[in-house]
Amino acid sequence: MGYMYGTTIFIGIINCQLMMPFVSIKRSVMYRERFAGMYSPWAYSLAQVTIEIPYAMVQTMLFMFLAYPMIGYAWTAVKFFWFVYTMLCTLLYFLYLGMMVVFLTPNIHVASVLASTFYTIQNLMSGLIMPAPQIPRWWIWLYYSSPLSWTLNILFTTQFGDVHEEIVVYGETKSIAAFINDYFSFRRDLLPVSAIILAMYPALFAILFSVSISKLNFQNIQLLTKI
Repeated sequence: MGYMYGTTIFIGIINCQLMMPFVSIKRSVMYRERFAGMYSPWAYSLAQVTIEIPYAMVQTMLFMFLAYPMIGYAWTAVKFFWFVYTMLCTLLYFLYLGMMVVFLTPNIHVASVLASTFYTIQNLMSGLIMPAPQIPRWWIWLYYSSPLSWTLNILFTTQFGDVHEEIVVYGETKSIAAFINDYFSFRRDLLPVSAIILAMYPALFAILFSVSISKLNFQNIQLLTKI
């Protein structure tokens, strides 16, 4: 479980951080081409969003074929599919997050601060370091709004939610599936809902990225800063 959490958030943050400088450079070119009437902002955003999908798929498959057998996860078609699907959606919402924050902020420095805030919230409210039953009720909305919590819910329940081997946890003997349900509150019966919600986050960030391209223009702010 710690490996799932560590690699998921590490790969996601690295992808997001590497994406932001390139998007920031492309933004200046996009402003120039939009002013010249070369193409519409929606065409640019659609191309930018679409081109990341095959890249994320290749990265996911390379990661899976290296890490999956080394850890010793079950080689069943269902579990392998769920792992690939979850990792693909996770990589996409981190990539689209980096693109979104760059176009929502005037420069790369503000975007990095905003992205770092997102990372911190994901780290605290993912449901692993602080399980959902231990999160204060007035902060539980952050847990349910955290995309990483839905990622871990799918990963944990698909890999271990049907494992009934008994373990000793805090002096009690219970199955692995029961421990995941009782301690982390990750439920296997929420798997279809979790899959839908997880797919909504990349779509949401991509839409916000497209809207920010068409509605926001920080070119005047950048010119004033240079002056």
